[in-house]
Amino acid sequence: MPERRTVALVTLGCARNEVDSEELAGRLAADGWELVEDAADADVAVVNTCGFVEAAKKDSVDALLEANDLKDHGKTQAVVAVGCMAERYGKELAEALPEADGVLGFDDYADISNRLQLILSGGSVEAHTPRDRRQLLPISPAARQAADVALPGHAQATAEEPAEAPADLPEGVAPASGPRAPLRRRLDKSPVASVKLASGCDRRCSFCAIPSFRGSFISRRPSDVLGETRWLAEQGVKEIMLVSENNTSYGKDLGDIRLLETLLPELAAVDGIERVRVSYLQPAEMRPGLIDVLTSTPKVVPYFDLSFQHSAPDVLRAMRRFGDTDRFLELLDTIRSKAPQAGVRSNFIVGFPGETEADFAELERFLTHARLDAIGVFGYSDEDGTEAVTYENKLDEDTIAERLAHMQRLAEELTAQRAEERIGETLEVLVETVVPFDEAEDGEGAYGRAAHQAPETDGQVVFTDGTGLVPGRIVTAKVVGTLGVDLVAEPLDMDFEEATG
Repeated sequence: MPERRTVALVTLGCARNEVDSEELAGRLAADGWELVEDAADADVAVVNTCGFVEAAKKDSVDALLEANDLKDHGKTQAVVAVGCMAERYGKELAEALPEADGVLGFDDYADISNRLQLILSGGSVEAHTPRDRRQLLPISPAARQAADVALPGHAQATAEEPAEAPADLPEGVAPASGPRAPLRRRLDKSPVASVKLASGCDRRCSFCAIPSFRGSFISRRPSDVLGETRWLAEQGVKEIMLVSENNTSYGKDLGDIRLLETLLPELAAVDGIERVRVSYLQPAEMRPGLIDVLTSTPKVVPYFDLSFQHSAPDVLRAMRRFGDTDRFLELLDTIRSKAPQAGVRSNFIVGFPGETEADFAELERFLTHARLDAIGVFGYSDEDGTEAVTYENKLDEDTIAERLAHMQRLAEELTAQRAEERIGETLEVLVETVVPFDEAEDGEGAYGRAAHQAPETDGQVVFTDGTGLVPGRIVTAKVVGTLGVDLVAEPLDMDFEEATG
């Protein structure tokens, strides 16, 4: 019997990429590949790249080169690039990085096993040819559901892919129900998992290239999202995070822009799921009904990942966005009037073309009054194919760097202050990591996240005592201190037998 082929998936970028990697893992496992964690132990390393901003692209190239080094002294025979950078640049990336043995686009995902096998056997796969994926779907959102287009995480049936799910799937591979659910294999044992709600974006922000390589907006059907959530719950997942390029648009192509308000309670009712989180919300599209559902539905956390990007009106207009400082503060007041402990995070761009000192001061005013739990700040850089590349009044690199450093310092101070405001609060904390005391620093042996903290981006909760805590359990805890943006909390009313049983 021939030795099983081994593959490692290296994932960079956002939670959407993590979902895509688990889809690729599911396809490969269903076709007989053995998944390994370390690229050095794999016949082929598949690097799921990020193509969003320059820093992310550099990280992706570094990961590809690092994996390529394994071919000289490890088991690895081939390195293959997939993901957003591969989709966005394709042949250009292949020419610039000959160390990659293959550069595959989204259209290759359905046949990923054969592609990798061909590369391993010494053959070559033609590098992906980029194209504007917005042109692949109908202009009318209502006509998009029937389109025959490869959409990672959607498992659309195509001419090359049967509508029925493969029979005799290996243990641990989705789908649990329905032929439209994507094949998926979990790559870790975390009690948290992302679920793709939609793909693409119809917004035309002047600084963003994502729609060109992710395509126009298209929702997944509620039954598919529910089916995948039930399967994840069977795998031990306690929290799901709904991800897409724009969750506030969910349902517009299905005839109901308020579909998310209906879906969230259904997801929260799935047996085994204790927490539902929604990410990637557009401030201009926030509806009173959606705010109500997010702040009042049991198990749906009052968490608002709002894409503000800036608050000065002139900068926002140049970005082709809407709003201003006062309207954004009113939105936050509305949210907190309904859920005082609600978590809010956002990202901002400084140094955008034409940004004046007054604009920069206006953004500082907003941040100072917004009381955000987490703040990401980025300096503007030109992105290929975006409208902003053509703008005049570009700021020089030194000015952008100076403003970026200033705003990052301010963000660090403000988020630390916001964390201190939570001292004395009682929180429900999902335990994620328990470290043996002989390996932990300062006797702290357990870590988790409260409702206002999303995975990897918003800080964490450090327990004062990890005795009896196990990953996946939600524990009531009181905040007694802070470590920057992180909270220090004391578990309350712990039942040791229940926790370890």
